[in-house]
Amino acid sequence: MRQTTTQTFTILLVEDEPADAYLVRQAFKENHILVDLHHVSDGQEAMEFLTRQGQYADAPRPDLILLDLNMPRMDGRRFLGEMKNNPEISATPVVILTTSDVERDTLSSYRLGAAGYIVKPIDINQFVNTIKVLEEYWFTLVRLPPTRNN
Repeated sequence: MRQTTTQTFTILLVEDEPADAYLVRQAFKENHILVDLHHVSDGQEAMEFLTRQGQYADAPRPDLILLDLNMPRMDGRRFLGEMKNNPEISATPVVILTTSDVERDTLSSYRLGAAGYIVKPIDINQFVNTIKVLEEYWFTLVRLPPTRNN
């Protein structure tokens, strides 16, 4: 079990909106959370990252994936379904981080294998606090599956 926040954790952020990606990065920084944050813009690019294709041949295995639902090319729903059906990468926990508070999105995300569902707060202070709570839960309390770097 990971019991210290002095360890660096690898996070894959799958987010098409540059402003939201910036907010996530700033929230980790403001909370003094040590992360190795990798950002991709859609589900197709995330699959390439996780399966180490093309420019991502040397990509690290993330400890956690933060996933937006509404993106171009391959949206979060399709990505989550494909990812959870791939035994090489399916154990990595995925937390949905989205603006959608629609009940069917929440339900379908859990049915597809999401480990959590967070609606992005509009208020910046609430957003920073949300990232702090996320870090405390995922990197202090929860035992994560081992990452494989092969």
